[in-house]
Amino acid sequence: MITNDAVVLGILLVILAFVFQTSDSPRPFWQRFYAYVPATLLCYFLPSLLNTTGLVDGTNANLYPVVSKFLLPASLVLFTLSVDFSAFRRLGRASVQLFAASALSVMLGGPLTVWVLAQLAPDLVGGTGPEAVWRGMATMAGTWIGGGANQTALKEVFLPSDRLFSAFVTVDIFVANIWLALLLYGASRSAVLDRWLRADASAVEDVKQRVIEQAEAGRRNPTVTDLITIVAVGFGATAVAHAVADWVAPYIDANYPALKQFSLNAPFFWIVGVATALGIGLSFTRARSLEGAGASKVATVFLYIMIATIGLKADVLAITEQPGLILVGVIWMLFHALIMVLVCRLLRAPYFFMAVGSMSCIGGPATAPIVAAAFHPALAPVGVLMAIMGYAVGTYMGYICGVLMQLASP
Repeated sequence: MITNDAVVLGILLVILAFVFQTSDSPRPFWQRFYAYVPATLLCYFLPSLLNTTGLVDGTNANLYPVVSKFLLPASLVLFTLSVDFSAFRRLGRASVQLFAASALSVMLGGPLTVWVLAQLAPDLVGGTGPEAVWRGMATMAGTWIGGGANQTALKEVFLPSDRLFSAFVTVDIFVANIWLALLLYGASRSAVLDRWLRADASAVEDVKQRVIEQAEAGRRNPTVTDLITIVAVGFGATAVAHAVADWVAPYIDANYPALKQFSLNAPFFWIVGVATALGIGLSFTRARSLEGAGASKVATVFLYIMIATIGLKADVLAITEQPGLILVGVIWMLFHALIMVLVCRLLRAPYFFMAVGSMSCIGGPATAPIVAAAFHPALAPVGVLMAIMGYAVGTYMGYICGVLMQLASP
């Protein structure tokens, strides 16, 4: 068993390098392999094998506390730093409305799923303490509205057990990838679906042209100064978030004990909340120009280190103990899909906006560009832009979803 954290970190980075090198490989074998197996899944699954086989004691490793306290809030700052609300509005009213429908359907679908199953099969959504199913669902709400960073943030806020969290990571991967496959199939038949939706797809062409112009205008090669500034902004905002949490959380704990049930006395809630708010605030300043130098790419590196570190704590066999959790995820996704179809038809919006709006929440920046590019490669940045909006609201809406599921659970 490997116990040296420096050795473990080196192994994780080698695994990440292997995954990304092969996922970018032009060789036919790897292209076919990654057509079916998402790279993000491997970044989680391969480290989890180290823990499952006993090669590394992931539960007692010291990497996760460091990553969650420093890299996670920094990544939230850098992801939300690039939110361009004016550009998002210029994508058109339909894109904003379908993104909102996507996020709200996930936020409300979780409590509804818990309430329905509490009447029909309470054992599926029961449990107490760290094993309470709603705690694991809350982490999935974070990733289904925002992304991996939001999921990790809510894991620290609601504190599900590592085994329950591992089970819901499996549920997320299984259900979300089925939905991704259906959306991609729909993209190949978008003309038929647009006729059924009675939508005018010419808006998609306008969006494509605007996105091409915006992407070219902001791109530049990063200098050392740019990279140092990006890191300084990320960790500087993280320092402020920690300072606020160190004061607010103990104050609430001492003076407002009733708020403990909503996790408002948890320092990590304030760390991620303040970090996200600072990132959004900075997006209205000149700091947003750092995105052109690669702010979100630095954040993505932090994110994948987090994913690998979380995988190191996981047991890939955890879902076999609670296979019924797959049903929980399916019912939740069906509610989301129904709302998206109804809103899209009501607005007569093109299928493109429904598909990208949905995957910008469910899959985040990893898969939303894939869905957008299925319509046209130039549209991939639209998926990124909408997914970044998910990062901005994912922690807050996921937290509300978690509290509502706690109230609805048996």
